[in-house]
Amino acid sequence: MNKKKEDALNRLRTIEGHVRGVARMVEQDAYCIEILQQVLATQRAVDQLKRELRHTHLETCVTKALWEKNDEKRERAIRELLDIFSALIRG
Repeated sequence: MNKKKEDALNRLRTIEGHVRGVARMVEQDAYCIEILQQVLATQRAVDQLKRELRHTHLETCVTKALWEKNDEKRERAIRELLDIFSALIRG
């Protein structure tokens, strides 16, 4: 398994642990601020995963598509980037 894939899976496991922790805290009627802190930790982990995925996509898929001789593949890559950045801005 390559390093980037391993890192993404580890981050997903961390996120999964955070979410389980939030569920336990809600079940146990934990103090709201403590739950919010756990939710913020989860959000930070998700944000980091998004950054890593965007970076990897730009380094690999987009770079490869832009070097293609096929106009459709280049246009698709650009359209996908515009869509994802638009979603991130709305987000």
